[in-house]
Amino acid sequence: MMTILELREKRAKAWEAAKAFLDSHRKENGVLSAEDDAAYTKMEQEITDLGKEIARLERQEALDAELNRPVNKPLTGKPGGRADDTEDKTGRASDDYRKNFWNAMRSKAPMPAVANALQVGTDSEGGYLVPDEYERTLVEALEEENIFRQIAKVIKTSSGDRKIPVVASKGTASWIDEEGAYPESDDSFGQVSIGAYKLGTMIKVSEELLNDSVFDLQSYISREFARRIGAKEEEAFFTGDGKGKPLGVLATTGGAETGVTAASATAVTADELMDLYYSLKSPYRKKSVWVLNDSTIKAIRKLKDNNGQYLWQPSLVAGTPDTILGRPVKTSAYMPSIAAGAKTIAFGDFSYYWIADRQGRSFKRLNELFAATGQVGFLASQRVDGKMILAEAVKVLVQKTASAG
Repeated sequence: MMTILELREKRAKAWEAAKAFLDSHRKENGVLSAEDDAAYTKMEQEITDLGKEIARLERQEALDAELNRPVNKPLTGKPGGRADDTEDKTGRASDDYRKNFWNAMRSKAPMPAVANALQVGTDSEGGYLVPDEYERTLVEALEEENIFRQIAKVIKTSSGDRKIPVVASKGTASWIDEEGAYPESDDSFGQVSIGAYKLGTMIKVSEELLNDSVFDLQSYISREFARRIGAKEEEAFFTGDGKGKPLGVLATTGGAETGVTAASATAVTADELMDLYYSLKSPYRKKSVWVLNDSTIKAIRKLKDNNGQYLWQPSLVAGTPDTILGRPVKTSAYMPSIAAGAKTIAFGDFSYYWIADRQGRSFKRLNELFAATGQVGFLASQRVDGKMILAEAVKVLVQKTASAG
C-alpha cells in the first residue's frame, strides 16, 4: 500500500498533468470541447479520490498512534505508595464513575452500588451523563465527522442563556480646535444570546451483543453517536434557521455578510474569488479559511489568477490542507452547490461562530421498549447551540438570482 507521502506526490503529479491538459486543450474562447471536458473530468476525479484516500489514511494513522500508546505507566514509586503525585480524579472524571457507567449501560438492573456511584452524573431526565474521559473521546470523534467544530469556537455552558457582549460600533477620534471641547464618541454595545437546543438519537443493540463481553459497546456507541450527531450538527451550523436548532452561518438574518454577488447563476470567476478575499477585513484574513463543497472545488480548480497561476493548490505536506489564494480549504457536503441564488462559498475567520455545548452528553438505557424483539435501546442526547457573534468576520459569495422568464 502506498504511503501518505507517496499519495500526496502522486496527487501533485496528477494535478500538474491536469493543468497541462487544460492549458493545451482549451479553445480560443477558453472552454473545452465535450470530449476534452470528459477527459479532464476523469483526471479531476482521480485528484479528488486521492485527496479522500489521503484524508482517510491520516485519520487511520492518528487512530493507530492513539491505540498504540502504553495502557499502563511504568512502576516508578515505592511499593504501597502512589505511582505519581497527582490527586485522585473525582466526579465524572473518576475511574470508578467510568467503570460503573458502562456496567449500568450493560446491565438491565444496576446493583445499588453502581447506582450510588453514578448519582454524581444523573441528569434531569433519568439518564446518566457520560464520563469525562469518554466525553473527550466523543468530542474528538465529532470533530472528525464535523469540520465545523474544527474551525469554530466551542464553549461550555452550565444552564440558562449565555449573554455575549458585542461591540456594535466603535467611537472615533476627532481634530479639536485650541481650547475646544472634546466631542463624545462612545462605543455602542449589543448582545448575542446563545441558548441550547436538544439533539438526540436512539441506538438499538441486540441482547446477545450486549451480553457478549467481546462486543466493544463503548466504541460502537461512540462511533454511532458521532456519525449521527456530527452530521446533524454540521447541517445546522451551516443552514440552520434558529427555530429549534442553531442559527447557521448561511442564515439570511444573523448569518455571515454577503461579500460578493456573482455575475452568473452557474459559475464563479477568478476575479470574484479575489473580490471575496478582499471583501474581508485584513485582521480576519490572518485566520481565514475557505469553506465550500466538492463540486464547487471542481469548478474553481480551472481558474487562474492574473499571473496565470491556478488559484487552487494541492498540499504536499502531511497535515497541511489544500489552499486557495494561500488560505486553507475545508469541504463540507452541507455547503450549497452552484445554483441560482445559492451561497456557495464562505470565507473568513470562523472562530467568530460560537458553538455552545451545555453540560454533558447523556445516555439513557431503554429496557422494555424493544424487549419483544430481543433488543435494548439507548437514548443519546446533548444540548447545543451555535450562532455568528460577529457577522463581518465571515463573507459569502452568492450566485446571481435567476431572472424571471
